[in-house]
Amino acid sequence: MSVLENFRDWKSFLGERVGQAMEAGMENETIQNVAYQIGDYLAQQVDPKNDQERLLKQLWEAGNEEQQRALASMMVKLVQEPENISRGN
Repeated sequence: MSVLENFRDWKSFLGERVGQAMEAGMENETIQNVAYQIGDYLAQQVDPKNDQERLLKQLWEAGNEEQQRALASMMVKLVQEPENISRGN
């Protein structure tokens, strides 16, 4: 099963990658820029595998670049909150 097929797994995967980037010394602004680029790629190239991904894609497509960057930033913040990962929210 692909990590993209389960939203909880996707959040965990993203959280681990963000944690690794921070441990490697990457600045938060750089992490958010990478998250924006990944979000843009996913929205354009990957078919949503579940309702959560479908909603994220719809939100992404509805927003302008500033709003997309805000959404990417919120996803980074979401996975940086340990209680969100452990509860699977």
